[in-house]
Amino acid sequence: MEKFTTLTSTCVPIPFQDVDTDQIIPARFLKATTREGFGDNLFCDWRYKEDGQPNKDFVLNDEKYTGEILVAGKNFGCGSSREHAAWAIYDYGFKVVVSSFFADIFKNNALNNGLLPVQVTDVFLDQIFSTIEDDPEAQIKVSLVDQEISIIGSNLVESFDINPYKKLCLQKGYDDIDFLLSKIDEIEKYELAEED
Repeated sequence: MEKFTTLTSTCVPIPFQDVDTDQIIPARFLKATTREGFGDNLFCDWRYKEDGQPNKDFVLNDEKYTGEILVAGKNFGCGSSREHAAWAIYDYGFKVVVSSFFADIFKNNALNNGLLPVQVTDVFLDQIFSTIEDDPEAQIKVSLVDQEISIIGSNLVESFDINPYKKLCLQKGYDDIDFLLSKIDEIEKYELAEED
């Protein structure tokens, strides 16, 4: 995984509530077992018309919205436990998803795959949506180190929670196996001590 410490970026807003994993990546695209290539079908049923042409009304096809931060409505990632939803968002190029509530399984899948879910209050989420609507070039700063999210050019800042172990893994660029391997010397010392 890539290391993550701080990101400043413009945002892509999806201000809908209850976006489920089948909307994020429809089930018919779950045939691959590697994490690559899912970004092409992120939000496919909203992003493309039935004839395969881009839906100009969908935000991912609107050139004024770009960036590595996806800002979503409340209860993002609900529905199934498919890990492919986090893969698709990350593969598309997002590094952070902001919402006022995440489904637990989606949140864990995101953290396990290098995608930082930042949960904010409903009030702060509304402030972000309002800022982006007024100025699509507005930037958001997410500091994992300080566990803060701020709207650049304003005094609007909010802190967010994250599991300390997952925070460490994101900062180091570790998945669970990488973390265990980073402790190999300590594990071997422990095993040798147990043999004595």
